[in-house]
Amino acid sequence: MEPRLTDNLRVLLILIILISTGLGSNDLDWKFCGTWRHGSDSPSLNVSLSTGCRGISISANQNSLYIDGQITAQCRRSEVILLKDLGLYSGEETQFCLYWEPLLDQVKLQVNRTKEKGGKVEAKNLTLCWPASMQGSCCTDLSDGSTAPEAIYGIKDAVVKTDPVTDKIRTAYHFKAQSVNCTVLCDQMSQGSTQVNMTDESGDIIQIGLNPEHPCARRSEVEMKDDFRGYNISSPAPKGVSVKTTTTVCLPHALKKAAKKTSKVVCTFFQNNSLFQDGHKHDKVLNDVVEITVENEVIANLSEPIRIDFHHDFIPKMHSRKCVSWDTRKDPLQVNWLVDGCKTQQKGEKHTECLCNHLTYFTVLVQMEPRPVRHLLALTAITSLGCAVSVISCIALIIFLCRKSRRCKEQSIPIHLGLAVSLASLNLLFFLTGVLANVGGESVCVWVGAGLHYTLLSSFTWMGIEIFHTFWLVYMVFIPSPKPYVWNLIGFVLPAVPVIILIAVGGIYGEREVVPSNDVHNPYLMCWMTDTHQAWLAHYFTTLTILAILVSTGIVMLFLVYRKIRARDEWRQNRVAFLSIWGLSCLFGTTWGLTFLDFGPLSDFILFLFCILNSFQGFLLMLRFFMLDRMRKQADGSSLGSTSTGSTRQHMLQTQEKS
Repeated sequence: MEPRLTDNLRVLLILIILISTGLGSNDLDWKFCGTWRHGSDSPSLNVSLSTGCRGISISANQNSLYIDGQITAQCRRSEVILLKDLGLYSGEETQFCLYWEPLLDQVKLQVNRTKEKGGKVEAKNLTLCWPASMQGSCCTDLSDGSTAPEAIYGIKDAVVKTDPVTDKIRTAYHFKAQSVNCTVLCDQMSQGSTQVNMTDESGDIIQIGLNPEHPCARRSEVEMKDDFRGYNISSPAPKGVSVKTTTTVCLPHALKKAAKKTSKVVCTFFQNNSLFQDGHKHDKVLNDVVEITVENEVIANLSEPIRIDFHHDFIPKMHSRKCVSWDTRKDPLQVNWLVDGCKTQQKGEKHTECLCNHLTYFTVLVQMEPRPVRHLLALTAITSLGCAVSVISCIALIIFLCRKSRRCKEQSIPIHLGLAVSLASLNLLFFLTGVLANVGGESVCVWVGAGLHYTLLSSFTWMGIEIFHTFWLVYMVFIPSPKPYVWNLIGFVLPAVPVIILIAVGGIYGEREVVPSNDVHNPYLMCWMTDTHQAWLAHYFTTLTILAILVSTGIVMLFLVYRKIRARDEWRQNRVAFLSIWGLSCLFGTTWGLTFLDFGPLSDFILFLFCILNSFQGFLLMLRFFMLDRMRKQADGSSLGSTSTGSTRQHMLQTQEKS
């Protein structure tokens, strides 16, 4: 009796839950997730979807995953897709989730993407049926049907919405559906939440208002007659809300000339824009999505653009926004927002105007974090050229200093050598970081990023040693400076300590995306610290702290040296004075201080100046050493024209004897 009593109580509990949650409500969405166990030889996805409302089957075997059913109102798709064609490494198991949105007639498949064996796993979204305007009948309430027996290959760990089905491997799952009026689902959606809050990585909260009266897509048709001179279409406004908060599409006269087969234009306004996000990390669709089409025609390169006015919630200036479009012909599986063919005009903090010369899906994409980089292509080209030149220059400088050390025993030569070696390593790694990130992936980037961080800290340390050694030579003339091995321990061993600690902590180094402002979906990959809170803390407490100390002490030392040697006769020669201060500025790392000035109206200028000076730093140092050596030979022992700060000590001795 006890087992039967337990079963009765369980059934009663389920009935109470169903009654409390509303037994008469329909499903607004549906999700099926599982792990597909298959063979390792090029598995494929077989999609066969047609109109109707019978149900859907998800089945799998050793070679293929099948999605077959009749649940859509107007979508028909029959296709075989190879995982390797999608850039997916197959392995022996693939995790996936199938999403169904009856109101938008949309089917999406999410597949976990593994770049390589042991590599990082990311989610890749495939749109099997594109979003469409609301139809009269919607297919919903998918319920469990017959289930296939266990097998070696198939689907395991199946989950419907959030409810686990079984952890056993089965070859197929079948779900039945029923047809309901779409307005019933719209009424249910309107009773839900009307506002979504989004928080970016800086902590700012941005609210996306959802339309409580018209939560579903609305479709408007315009007949372009012979006297067509343009037409304005606005999305439906909720009751009591100003018309200025709606989205307006202005169809130009040129559209009539471009449309040859038909004269009917269809505008569909979507307001459930989360369906168009598709897992973007650093950008959000903050406004309505508009689809503009002419049936059975491709309209592009209009002589007069279509104007779309998006009115949205307040967007802070720190978040850039772009008008974007998604061409379903070029990207039929993935939602891919591109800026091609659209111009953005910011009319205010709550108004964005898009001017586009083609027809497809349109929206406004707001960049959240990180801040996109303007002129990234030009900056990358300058940096790559500068690093390549600096590597060659540092090698030439190392050869020059090694030969010079055989002729004389200046105390500064080992320090200059240490700085040249660290700069050569830094520029070489930075030059190759983009290639290594794309070829080697995450596993390689962990070590390349750590190496890049080490060489950067080592370069800063050697610049600090240059500052300290110059101060020693100028102000502590009669006390011998430390031995070269002491400088080598400080310059090469000390920077390795924080890097080793960060490697042991884990999750600090890896791939880093630099997002260009003109194409937010095509980031530049490099090996550096990852974009995590832990990595940012490591960056602040190591790199930026050391840089702040270096720049501040470098500026102070420049001032002290200038005061000490400004009365010399050699300073009357402008080129000697320029080369001395400029060379000491490079040696002391003061040019890196430009990184703290990257703000305000001169931000672009500062950024270009920073890239030029620091990427060409190795070349400028080589030029300074060669020029001063040549001037020293011409001046026959002129102390200021020496190739090193070691000559400063000799000149100071002469100056004190004269005084």
